[in-house]
Amino acid sequence: MTAASRQDAAVARTGIATSALVPSANAGSPEETRGGSAVRGMSAPAAANGPTRGAPRSLLDIEGLGRDGIVEVLRLAESFAEVARRPIPKVPALRGRTVVSLFFEDSTRTRLSFETAAKRLSADVMSFQASASSIKKGESLRDTALTIQAMGVDAIVVRHPSAGAPARVASWVDVPVVNAGDGWHAHPTQALADCFALCGALGRPLDGGAEMLAGIKAVIVGDIRHSRVARSVTQAFSLLGAAVTLAAPRSLLPPAPETWPVAEVSHDLDDALRGADVVYVLRLQAERGAGAYVPSLREYSARYGITAARASSLAPEVRIMHPGPMVRGVEISSEAADLDRCLVDDQVRAGIAVRMAVLFLLLSSGDGASGAELGGHD
Repeated sequence: MTAASRQDAAVARTGIATSALVPSANAGSPEETRGGSAVRGMSAPAAANGPTRGAPRSLLDIEGLGRDGIVEVLRLAESFAEVARRPIPKVPALRGRTVVSLFFEDSTRTRLSFETAAKRLSADVMSFQASASSIKKGESLRDTALTIQAMGVDAIVVRHPSAGAPARVASWVDVPVVNAGDGWHAHPTQALADCFALCGALGRPLDGGAEMLAGIKAVIVGDIRHSRVARSVTQAFSLLGAAVTLAAPRSLLPPAPETWPVAEVSHDLDDALRGADVVYVLRLQAERGAGAYVPSLREYSARYGITAARASSLAPEVRIMHPGPMVRGVEISSEAADLDRCLVDDQVRAGIAVRMAVLFLLLSSGDGASGAELGGHD
């Protein structure tokens, strides 16, 4: 049985559609994808200190995943979203596998979403908390990662305050690593979830090709400078055809924003909102010092918040998104957050389906096949 056949067999046992796993017309040959995975971009990381040991596939950022990889994940997520609507929302796709969440920052949505996704795939879940670990005794990140790997886990989901930490972990271990957010750098699964939720809200078919968001104007407003979500969402929306506008005071824009894949950078939110199809709101990241970048919260909210008045001035079909957690009364008013067209709950639901798809693609091995046989290394 071939690797592709084993993967199809694994999907068939879950009772979901297999169409999402069919390679696109642009898929490379086995020789071209060797060292990567069944999904382009979920590839072996470069070694940080010499050669990697085993070099498994990992998902570290949107840039590495690419347009075709995004489309493939979203198509499979559509099938897993159907699983969530079943009376018993669980499939045996990853039975016998163990997924560990290695979180060095506080999290509600991302941690619980990954753990729910793994459990719905019938995987066992281990949860790590830095505040109650040997990190407090001086253990290094590398030793922590290798200790967890030695316990026989099959995948590690990493959130860390330092940019690049998940990539470092991926270079040290022999199992797939998923970046659940690293510093200001990236949050790929959040961006994938947002693409899935937005396509659903707009009625855009996930089998409509790579330009799923063509013709859409997306305005990202708020603390873009300190936001890993902003970077990943901008890349993902742009790759799917959307025209992205960044709206923020100069102090909350990243260095050289013109190098980002955006159509416009604006310091006037009301001007930027003209013709918008979706408004993506980001909170001020006080834990990263964002409060020092604005004169006052009241002034910031008045100029860059989605107030009740600003929300009412938007066309009825304009969607409002927020990755959470929301700080009501600062970047978004309660009136705006509670509107039916605010997609916050849709984003949470989409996150579970997308993370199920990511874990499945990284770990599914059919009839006992190793991860390397699914398009990975020899």
